[in-house]
Amino acid sequence: MRSHTFEARELVSGYDQRMILDRVSLQIPAHQISVIIGANASGKSTLLKTLARVIKPAQGDVLLDGQSIYHIPPKQFARVVGLLPQSPIVPEGITVADLVGRGRYPHQSMFGLWRREDYEAVAEAMELMGISELANRSLDELSGGQRQRVWIAMALAQQTDILFLDEPTTYLDITYQVEILDLLTDLNRKYGTTIVMVLHDINLAARYADCLFALRQGRLIAEGKPSDVISSELIKEVFGLDCTIITDPVSLSPSIVPIGRHHGSGIKQMGGIVHVQ
Repeated sequence: MRSHTFEARELVSGYDQRMILDRVSLQIPAHQISVIIGANASGKSTLLKTLARVIKPAQGDVLLDGQSIYHIPPKQFARVVGLLPQSPIVPEGITVADLVGRGRYPHQSMFGLWRREDYEAVAEAMELMGISELANRSLDELSGGQRQRVWIAMALAQQTDILFLDEPTTYLDITYQVEILDLLTDLNRKYGTTIVMVLHDINLAARYADCLFALRQGRLIAEGKPSDVISSELIKEVFGLDCTIITDPVSLSPSIVPIGRHHGSGIKQMGGIVHVQ
């Protein structure tokens, strides 16, 4: 994968006349996994869509390799940046192979002729997501976890250096959530793909992210490594949640434990270690 610079400068963005993002500036670390966190309506999806050129900001700019993304031809941009939206529309009756093949659109000529590289990219994406045996199945027949792997395979077939995913684990049980995030980590580690995700689960975000961006009411209030960003104070500010922070025994990343109104008396801290009674 090629290395790119990707940054947002003073973004003010939203829908119609309702602005959600308030002068957000950030730089996406190349070849790393970045996760955007925040409460509902904090601007997470709006930020992702603005970075991916789905929404044009009212103010500010997004730069890819120092050039405004709005000065880059759409197909050229799509060869570098891919997007998996939160709730993609499923074409009725489409097969797995046909849907994954749609990821090759930015690489094809105006006549849409397929080359050997297109077939190879589709096959590789399906193999990486473990769905090769589903190639001729209709998407309508698949489980939620299988469908999500198909959508990600379509994004992978696009073979972009930067991949945006808006809540790729939504509506999946914990087994599929971990499976999808493990597969995306494999993609990042194997190919160096720069990945930017929106995730609701703070603990999964802290476990899988190299870099976190925390939003509150459309403003970026913290960014950096999970160990530097996640604190009880930040969680209170962003989510309005009282919690204590422990160390995830598997990943050694910070993990939040909500206190709640009825359980605060069961938590004691001794010698820097949190004990739950």
